[in-house]
Amino acid sequence: MNNKERVRKNRQKRIRKKIHGTEKIPRMAVSRSLNNIYGQLIDDVKGKVIISFSSLKAEKGEKQKKMDKSRTVGKILAQKAKEKGIKKIVFDRRGNKYHGRIKALADSAREEGLEF
Repeated sequence: MNNKERVRKNRQKRIRKKIHGTEKIPRMAVSRSLNNIYGQLIDDVKGKVIISFSSLKAEKGEKQKKMDKSRTVGKILAQKAKEKGIKKIVFDRRGNKYHGRIKALADSAREEGLEF
């Protein structure tokens, strides 16, 4: 594990000490890889994933830029959450900086009506 990964893991541990999700206010965990981005709404009390969506599901033949994929994932996650009656969430960026694709996903989720 190189230094950059170690710093991200430490940041992730520090964040997870402070936040947790419930059934009414779930935790939105966002993780990203080189080409894709993933989002999940998690109930930490029961240890279950309520909703999940990724850019892999969104693609289906469309050629999009990474930022557009992130906006799409945030928008669809927010729409699915509203269908289940979820309005508030706790945002977990999983140790990544709140910048770029992570921020684009969060902003699009906020535009769709999620509060965090």
